[in-house]
Amino acid sequence: MRRKDREMPEDFAYQVADKCEYAVLSMVDTKGSPYSVPVTIARDNSNIYFHSAKDGYKTECLRNNNNVCMVCVGDTLRSEDKFTTEFESALIRGTAAEVAEDEEKIHALNLICTRHTPANMHNFDKAIEKSLSRTAVWKIQITEITGKRKKYDKNGNEMKFGRME
Repeated sequence: MRRKDREMPEDFAYQVADKCEYAVLSMVDTKGSPYSVPVTIARDNSNIYFHSAKDGYKTECLRNNNNVCMVCVGDTLRSEDKFTTEFESALIRGTAAEVAEDEEKIHALNLICTRHTPANMHNFDKAIEKSLSRTAVWKIQITEITGKRKKYDKNGNEMKFGRME
């Protein structure tokens, strides 16, 4: 990380991952080029889960090379009087594996749905019954996570080196 003064502790990075609306998953495609897609995620300890179709380019890429990088963006605030933006982000590196066991798939999908659509959880069992067999779930085992933030305190001073207010 170039801007070490904006580096945040690991637990901060996990908090950003836990609250981001979506993450961007980057991988290497089958031709050796970068390929990125947005995914909705949920974390369980040092694992990140996301769902997808069983077939498709993302799946093909992950099966070809399971090394991934993911970016999560938390809160942002555009400045009205400066050319800058306050932000918080987490960068995650890890290895992806397709979840094979139905029990773990249901657990992962429950985490994802509880996080992203909590008001609709009364329909979860019916949705699982209908679509589990055609839904893929992937698990990223986190090997590295870093957090970064640019934020100003109430006096307009940038809070550096992980300083919290």
